Amino acid sequence: MAKPTTPARLRTRRGSVILTDRLCETRVARRTKIYDRKCPGLYVSITTAGVATFCFKFTDRTIGRQRTAWLGIHNRETFTVEHARSAVYALKARGGEALAETFRERKAQQAKRGKTVDEIIEERIEWMETPVRKPDGEMRPRIESWAQYASHMRRFLSPRLGKKLASEVTKNDIATLSNDIVAGRHGGKPSVSNARHMRRAASGLFNWAAEAGREYVTTSPCVNLPKLDDEHPRSRVLSEQEIRTFWHGLDRDDMPWDRRTRLALKFELVTMLRSAELLGAHRDELVDLDGDSPRFDVPLKRVKKRRVIRQPLSDLAVRIIREALRGSNKQHVFASPLGDQPMHRKVMATALRGTKYKDGRVKTPGICALLGLKPFTPHDLRRTAASWARGIGQPLSKIALCLDHRVTTEDGIKLPPVTGRHYIHAEDREMKEKREVLRAWATELRRIIGEAPGKQADTDLRLAA
Repeated sequence: MAKPTTPARLRTRRGSVILTDRLCETRVARRTKIYDRKCPGLYVSITTAGVATFCFKFTDRTIGRQRTAWLGIHNRETFTVEHARSAVYALKARGGEALAETFRERKAQQAKRGKTVDEIIEERIEWMETPVRKPDGEMRPRIESWAQYASHMRRFLSPRLGKKLASEVTKNDIATLSNDIVAGRHGGKPSVSNARHMRRAASGLFNWAAEAGREYVTTSPCVNLPKLDDEHPRSRVLSEQEIRTFWHGLDRDDMPWDRRTRLALKFELVTMLRSAELLGAHRDELVDLDGDSPRFDVPLKRVKKRRVIRQPLSDLAVRIIREALRGSNKQHVFASPLGDQPMHRKVMATALRGTKYKDGRVKTPGICALLGLKPFTPHDLRRTAASWARGIGQPLSKIALCLDHRVTTEDGIKLPPVTGRHYIHAEDREMKEKREVLRAWATELRRIIGEAPGKQADTDLRLAA
């Protein structure tokens, strides 16, 4: 019985033929290599999926064996057979040693681009958390908010794209992931905010991966993404009745939350500082508490804009600090019950909203629920103070100083930093203006809570004693 013969068409495809673009587009039942008779060493590898890849086989004389170099994927518009031949001729013209060196470098580059998204995520996290010397002389992580970015990358990017090669991630992959987060198909509840967090983390990751020296990707895929819907800014401002209920409610003896946590909430309402800025308050950062110009110096490492804040303290703020320090030898004003260390950055928000068990049952009711108030966050206290200060006639430029926002004049013109710093003693002027705003707000707050100035003075005397 005669042996079955292989069709001549398939036999020639395995051998040496004159390559054409049409031949590269031929569908095959199994992976097939076709060598080019016209350009020795050039061949195309065609997969069952129809992908045709040009490669060049040559002898590396330094190691005495053949090596294969990847040239590119066939495309009738951008990389044809003639392009592949031209590439091979150009490489051969460089000589054997230069050719081998070129492909050694290319192999190393391909190894870099063979990293998965998970691998570059972990490498970036390690890079972010590496301690470096900061302007104040301290050694702290290169990116101090690295834990937040690490969470976003691990929560949003890793589950979907982690196993994929970083160099193969496309803008469509990022856009699809973003749409799924918005629709709630990835990571839980629908959230435009989480999609925005994911995009920011992904953009930082791929821009970093594309930097010279890494080049794990050629360009970032986070480009030309569809615009996300606008998020409505929070505008929660406590009313006069809510402020009164909140202030006196924090003094109730049946509150399940630590007294210093409640004092910290009062302190944010009085001073307009951010939670992260005030929770780490240390005795050494308090200046002239018993004098005419008390203030709280917040070091730049706790400030969002990474600049020192010198915040004047009103009499109400001084009273809160004295109560927090009374009978305690701890160095931190709002020390944790577990020791002489600042409370966790989320403790104030947790106290306001309460805690729940995994099944949804209430574990510890929040202050808002206990007082019958519409829910709000610690940052809403800062907004409330600023809004009420504006309501009693304080200029926006001075309120902006208290909030550590960009400094502008009343007509919205930004003050030149050189002029302010060197010619008009900006620091003294700013302290004076901030003190005016905070004293006016303390007076208004005392009116709201129904506390007479005489009662305030008596309380301070008792605390000092």
